[in-house]
Amino acid sequence: MSAVHGGPAIDEEVHMAVDRFVDDERKTLVDLCRRLVEARSVNPPGDTRAAAEVVRSFLNARGIGCQMLSGNDRKPSVVATCTGRSGGRHLVLNGHLDTIPPGDESDWSFPPFSLTPHGGRLHGLGMGNMKAAVAALTLAYAFLHRHRDRWRGRVSLTAVPDETVFGPDGAAWMLEEHPWLLGDALICGEGPGGMNLALAEKGVLWLAIEAQAPPGQGMLSRRGSSATVRLARVVSELDALNELRATPPPAMEMLAGTGADEGLRMSVNTGRMEGGGLTSQVAVAARAEVDFRVPPGLTIADVESRVDAVVRGVEGVRWTRIKGWEPNWTVPGEAVARAVAAAAEHVRGVAPAPVVRLPASDGSRWRARGIPAICYGPQPELASSVDDYAVEQDVVDCAKVYATAVVAYVNAADRAENR
Repeated sequence: MSAVHGGPAIDEEVHMAVDRFVDDERKTLVDLCRRLVEARSVNPPGDTRAAAEVVRSFLNARGIGCQMLSGNDRKPSVVATCTGRSGGRHLVLNGHLDTIPPGDESDWSFPPFSLTPHGGRLHGLGMGNMKAAVAALTLAYAFLHRHRDRWRGRVSLTAVPDETVFGPDGAAWMLEEHPWLLGDALICGEGPGGMNLALAEKGVLWLAIEAQAPPGQGMLSRRGSSATVRLARVVSELDALNELRATPPPAMEMLAGTGADEGLRMSVNTGRMEGGGLTSQVAVAARAEVDFRVPPGLTIADVESRVDAVVRGVEGVRWTRIKGWEPNWTVPGEAVARAVAAAAEHVRGVAPAPVVRLPASDGSRWRARGIPAICYGPQPELASSVDDYAVEQDVVDCAKVYATAVVAYVNAADRAENR
């Protein structure tokens, strides 16, 4: 049984209606995935106009109104909202339209910009991260719009740009300019892998490490006299922090025993290094950019103090912060977490394990504003890469889970249950 328990009762009549609707629309759902994959939206540059148009046209073809909102004409968000019976909560469904770059396309077994069904999987760039979830969220919203008499409150769908680089033109701009889209709770389609339920995600800390050294001829160098060597020493010591594991905070103690071990390990990646000039001369400057992913139970201050301790021991080295934000989470007792856990168990027969999501998501933007947010979606791996895919049945099941969970959440009797 999931550590997230005690969820609202699932309305069996609603669940059966969802089940029939999604099964009848299965081919449509797969076709929507195809159209989204073909609508290139690699970030950078992050142009999501084609992908946004796919979502808009799908909704409009069903008589569902929506808006294109943007602070950057090349990066629109699709926003749709509808109300059921009077009263109730406002639940927001969120996904992003941009994708990571495909890298060298020759490394792919399948064309990255075409949807290729193979062995129960749907291959194509963005299927795991996260166009499959956008398709499932959109179909779930279509069900909710059609059956507005079955629920009360308000539901909004937001398909946004600029998430893969955590840029300013997506959810950040949208929530600043349209704060009503905060709602009372968020379901984000960013899967944590394995159809688990992400209640938490790691914080992000990017540091620039810079080393300097006096000029000199290479044949006169001594141990530690080069900026590149000094930088390499620091980077090597920081790499050892990959072995550091966190104890989850008291509110999230249940994460320690639910298969979330990878989510409680800090990761340290030196993504970029540069330095030196001529081979025969001492390098006078070198620079590295290091990505720390900080698990719940540690803070950015904890990490920076460890970096300080390493840097203090090496002459001529200093660090500066590029950007960062703390690990964040939604406690398992929140109504939205319990609704999604209950719906997932009802649809799939197995309760999802609560875990820490390794990459960042837009869910953290809602949590930063005090709104409960969870991540659940059809990304099968811990992080998407070459040969990105989603399992077709997972995509179908997610559409069912989203629609079922929304009704369970918004129909709950007392708003105070969410707090």
